[in-house]
Amino acid sequence: MTQLATETLHERFAAVADRFADAVAVSDHGRHLRYAEVFDRARSLAADLRALDVPPGSLVALRVPRSAEFVVGVLGIMLAGCGYVPVDPAYPAERQEYVLDDSGVAAVVTPDGEAFAVRATGAVAPTELPDDIAYVIYTSGSTGAPKGVLVGHRQVLALIDACDERYEFDAADVWTLFHSPSFDFSVWELWGALLHGGRLVVVPAETGASPPAFARLLAEESVTVLSQVPTSFGYLVAALEDEPLALPCLRYVVFGGEAVNPAAVERWFAAGWAPGATVVNMYGITETTVHVTHAVLTPGRTRPRRDATPIGTPLAHLRVIVVDDDLRPVPPGTAGEMLIAGAGVSHGYLNRPELTGRRFVRMSDVDGLVYRSGDWGVLDEDGRLHYVGRRDGQVQLRGFRIECGEIEATLSVHPGVLECAVVLGANRLAEPVLEAHVVPRGAPVAAAELRAHLRASLPAHMVPGRFRVHTELPRAASGKIDRAVLAAAGRPAAQGRGLERA
Repeated sequence: MTQLATETLHERFAAVADRFADAVAVSDHGRHLRYAEVFDRARSLAADLRALDVPPGSLVALRVPRSAEFVVGVLGIMLAGCGYVPVDPAYPAERQEYVLDDSGVAAVVTPDGEAFAVRATGAVAPTELPDDIAYVIYTSGSTGAPKGVLVGHRQVLALIDACDERYEFDAADVWTLFHSPSFDFSVWELWGALLHGGRLVVVPAETGASPPAFARLLAEESVTVLSQVPTSFGYLVAALEDEPLALPCLRYVVFGGEAVNPAAVERWFAAGWAPGATVVNMYGITETTVHVTHAVLTPGRTRPRRDATPIGTPLAHLRVIVVDDDLRPVPPGTAGEMLIAGAGVSHGYLNRPELTGRRFVRMSDVDGLVYRSGDWGVLDEDGRLHYVGRRDGQVQLRGFRIECGEIEATLSVHPGVLECAVVLGANRLAEPVLEAHVVPRGAPVAAAELRAHLRASLPAHMVPGRFRVHTELPRAASGKIDRAVLAAAGRPAAQGRGLERA
């Protein structure tokens, strides 16, 4: 198993920047920053943080959109000896303020043209931060409150080093920065490029929202490493079918964040737009630093086995153990909870010691902490893992792990809602969509009103695309809401209309 590195991310980047000083590190809207420029600008930001007496080892909010400045900001905060907390400016103000308050950041960094504005907060810093803190990314919380995951430099370096044992990334590679800074796929995209001397192409928001424009960017920028959640990839495939483009430079397509769409992948293979590209499905979790397992997909071998998606084998720095409810390993072919151990396991949750204690456990025959994923999986006779699903109310959509309970907690405070449940359903194209089932308090409330209520507090990816009204919600024998019945219920409702009666 890969050992933890002793250096930091910025120390390794400094060595890369020295070696590739004149090479382009980041391309953003036609701007091209060389490695030396990125490093110089990052050192300037670090000096500004020190001038404000921001203590090393504290957290600093990076309230910067996906951009070259985001990349510089990450490095500058690390050079000051701090960890960054990404705060996506596209998120609702209430969500942004929650993250700022909960994390106790010592300073907030915002964009000021191509430079930065920095202000100290005067907040009392958390007292038990790890000594190698790299970042805190907030994930959905089942009680209605997001939770911050503490990830160290050594965990990220272990991920990069383990992937180097499997894949041949180098300085000739061109990566895309496609994902939100608040989604840890961005961590993989950023360091995958910069720690190999490659070029990172920032995908403009308007380009990322337009699959045809994104396809053209891939061709024009000669992208070699493309990271995508399967839903986004499906739209890209459809765009390429409408407007075919050759992508001869593409070497790797890496999936993560949700279950693979086999039909889209098979259409990709059949079209031959990128005949030299290796397609990789990577299962991962924020709490275990982006990626856990990998499986190379080939034509005709992308479909689930007995309703379980193939996710392959663990990366070299991690171990996956499939266990029963008593945390005892189960034999191959038996479904159980997947526990993750090894160098990628994070430091737990910020300010939530009880939750950390429940999810990060110790086992007598395993060194270090073991993370209870809550994901159900099966190990086959060949030692390959297959993802079955969640054992709780958490779902995956467009790369985000979403606690349906958080959406329900927000929806339930609307005065027109008596009871509600949120599940992951599918639209007419078999694409995943969040569906809210509502028992109204009196007359039904329009879907537009409920959607606006949620948008005031939650990011766009947590707002259901479909709302359905019930006189009562179905119950299991235990008295609990029968979510399986809800997920299978009814035809899709049209987007943007009033509540559909079930």
